[in-house]
Amino acid sequence: MASTSRPNHIEEDDDDMEEEVQHFDDFTLASSWERFISDIEATCRQWLADGPKNLVEKGAVAIEDSKSLFKVKYDLKNVTKSYCMEFYFQIDDNGTGSQQEGIGNWNSSSHDLQLCFGVKDFLLIAPQSASGVLLDTPESSKLLSSVAIALSNCASLWPAFVPVHDPSRNAYIGIQNMGTVFTRRFEADRIGSQVPVKLMHLEGLYELFVSKFVYSGVDFSMHTFKVHFMMRLTYETFTSDEDDENSDMDEFMGDKADTAEHHGSESRNKVHWDDDCPWSEWYSAEDPLRGFELVVTWADRTVENTLEMAELENASPHEAEKWILHPVLSPYLGEPSHGKRIDFSSQLLCLVEALDTSFTAQFMEDFVSVENSSTESLKTSVVIPPPTVLDRVIKDLFHEGSKLPNFTKGEHMLSRALKAAPLESLFTQFCLHSLWFGNCNIRATAFLWVEFVREVRWCWEESQPLPKIPIDGSIDLSTCLIHQKLHLLAICIEKNREMNEEFLDCVGSDDSSDASVSVEENHKVDKRINRSSKADLQRKRDSSVTEDTSNQLKFERNAESKKSVNQIRTDAFRRGSAGPVGTMMLLKSHQPLHAPFTQDPPLMTEDMHEERLQAVEAFGDSLNVPGQLEKDILLSDMSAFKAANPDAVFEDFIRWHSPGDWETTEPEAAEASVGSSTEGSKDKWPPHGRLSKRMSDQGNLWRKSWKDAPALQADDQKPLLDPNREGEKILHYLETVRPHQLLEQMVCTAFRGAADTLNQTNFGDMRQMTSKLEQLYLIIKSTLGVLQRNHVPDREQTVKDLRRLCVAFEHVEKLVTVAASLHRKFLDASRLAQVVFSDFYGNYVPMMGINPNEEENKSRTEMQVGRQEVSLRERQVVSNLFSPPSANQSWRKVLSMGNLLNGHEPILREIIFSTGDDVNNGIHYAAAADVAASSDRRGEEIETHRMYVSGTSNDLRVALSVTSCD
Repeated sequence: MASTSRPNHIEEDDDDMEEEVQHFDDFTLASSWERFISDIEATCRQWLADGPKNLVEKGAVAIEDSKSLFKVKYDLKNVTKSYCMEFYFQIDDNGTGSQQEGIGNWNSSSHDLQLCFGVKDFLLIAPQSASGVLLDTPESSKLLSSVAIALSNCASLWPAFVPVHDPSRNAYIGIQNMGTVFTRRFEADRIGSQVPVKLMHLEGLYELFVSKFVYSGVDFSMHTFKVHFMMRLTYETFTSDEDDENSDMDEFMGDKADTAEHHGSESRNKVHWDDDCPWSEWYSAEDPLRGFELVVTWADRTVENTLEMAELENASPHEAEKWILHPVLSPYLGEPSHGKRIDFSSQLLCLVEALDTSFTAQFMEDFVSVENSSTESLKTSVVIPPPTVLDRVIKDLFHEGSKLPNFTKGEHMLSRALKAAPLESLFTQFCLHSLWFGNCNIRATAFLWVEFVREVRWCWEESQPLPKIPIDGSIDLSTCLIHQKLHLLAICIEKNREMNEEFLDCVGSDDSSDASVSVEENHKVDKRINRSSKADLQRKRDSSVTEDTSNQLKFERNAESKKSVNQIRTDAFRRGSAGPVGTMMLLKSHQPLHAPFTQDPPLMTEDMHEERLQAVEAFGDSLNVPGQLEKDILLSDMSAFKAANPDAVFEDFIRWHSPGDWETTEPEAAEASVGSSTEGSKDKWPPHGRLSKRMSDQGNLWRKSWKDAPALQADDQKPLLDPNREGEKILHYLETVRPHQLLEQMVCTAFRGAADTLNQTNFGDMRQMTSKLEQLYLIIKSTLGVLQRNHVPDREQTVKDLRRLCVAFEHVEKLVTVAASLHRKFLDASRLAQVVFSDFYGNYVPMMGINPNEEENKSRTEMQVGRQEVSLRERQVVSNLFSPPSANQSWRKVLSMGNLLNGHEPILREIIFSTGDDVNNGIHYAAAADVAASSDRRGEEIETHRMYVSGTSNDLRVALSVTSCD
């Protein structure tokens, strides 16, 4: 029992001791200020113990626009105020924290205090207030002293900063313990206006820095002071919006007498960045590259007097050691459209909405009249452009030139996989015009379609050719049905025109026939005289031939005399012959078999082929029960064959027209042996063969048609294609087509036309765009496949898929505009264009899979691309981007800072002055090795003074750091 009870007594004693420790009053932390220092020290010790890697794992926040800078924070409470202490630290690629080194590479992603004072890891303490700035000087000094004491107790070399003064001044004070001897003090302030003229130039800034470590009475012009100097200048091109405003201001400030005329010419001749891009015919896109920032850096050099500074101020930026280019992208690239912009994707989405509405009516005319509209939305939100816009569209479609366009223009190798019309065809142009007609609502589309069909009917009735449609050739069944119909209608119009011209020629020839009779008779007499003279000449030539040759000729003529008589008699009645068919002979007359000129098969559209196949399936064997079209074609071929071969029989026609139905029979073996000795003899007649079983039937429709077919050559036959009948049928289809069937074909054609238009864009050798366009065509093909059927299975799902297709099209369209803009601006620096586009492409492509319709994706951050170094060969190309400013752009810039680039002064100038001292000069008693290891300079020199200057002629900020021995 004792052994078990003893530990309990020990535990009770421990608890009493802990209570006594908790209530122990430490008189070294008696004041609130001391407790505040202790709290800072404990937090800093914890951060030092964790290290950068563990701090990141515990939730350190990454700084925006920086990949290696992180921060952690801790809230401190004093008696009257609360403070926030933030620790900023950097991590190298290996995950370890960086040492305290100066920033010499002008990293644009660095923190403001890192640039000002050349530090990396640092503490920032500010009160938790709206401004976060200490307005009381004693308070700021006390707070900074508290932090310095805490850091000294931790043996930490972190610099600490406190914001002071008014927030607009962006002022700080700071301190850093650099070891046992040296202390570094920081101070930064800003002049927001009325910058002294002397401080606008490099000479004055040089003298300002020298005055910090030289006696005030020294004449700077008489002495030399070696100072390390670095400078970075940032230039910026004017954005497109500024150019538009400036051009408007130039017009406003011109002579009022010429304002109207000048403004009219400027509005017509105004040049946009994409005037020569293929989409400029339909809309003008905003330049995705709003401008460029160019950072020009002069490396570390030593200057000794103000004269050298004056020379540097007058130096050209081309003399700098390094150029860094940063393209500034338009904000619209990083956010969804939602109807804010006008481009192909936005208008295609409107066309998809019109397709969704088209299922509510039976005819397109139902949407034209608001009173007849079945939906209330059409009565409130429909927009139809004025008649002047309609006239312009119709004129552009039907009356702008008669030259047949190139239908393969802009065609991608995957374009034909889409069942649509070629880009330059009439129907595609109609679809593209409809995208911009009345914002592509269903009523405006119906109104435009009715006028379009009315104009097509006028062309038909007046026998005027349809523009942008070929008048010959075969019907391309891979295109949409409306394009096939228009192609067939154009051929019918052309045939009607030819028939009308032949009729007028016949009427004119009848009037002059009587007067030409005597001329024909005289012509016949002249021909007889010519024949007789030629015969006399031939007899004279034959008299000079030897007797043997003459006898041989007489023998051959006598041998063929009977045959030639029959041949002459047959040729006299032969009509419409295209020539003999090899060595084939007619079975009865033993005359050469001639192939006739036949009529071309009638052209048919896709629906006509389907009707023909349905008829064949309904009646079974197409041979026994052919359709009317097959009968007409067969009778036409038989009539032409009879005209070309007057002595032909049914078997002759089968041998020529359907060789498969003529079965060749082999002779017996004995006859074959005898015949082999006379092989090639022309007396071997008739050929061994017979009709096939189906052709031998006496009730065969082919044999019946052969008996009924008259002997007429193709020119004398009734045309197989009746242009009047087919033309009226086509117009009836166009006038009564179902709205959803029309809109389905319009959607397919508009997507292909827009994609082919983008495919014409010249973006150089950017392979990412080539592959992305191919992917777009494949996506369009897979999505639009459902619209090529006669019935859409799921209307709601189809419309959703089409909306997603519009989003994919929008992404590719943005990529195309960026690639085109870069290619135009860097024609002679293709490497730079490809590098910038690759950077943008890598950042943008991950966004293409995000659905912008989801609530969390309604807004996007601004797209950015990295900074690219410009080579010496590419500098002139980049320099040309900075076009000289106009008088209106530079009228207010009276005072110049120098270092102009094509008339552009830098929007920001950053300078670092620094000077050092030898730590082994005998006046310091600390260990030189420790000091040199913690200093910013290599070797045995420590940086004693450093001044960072940034700003323009209207704004100046100065940050000074001084290292002293306390």
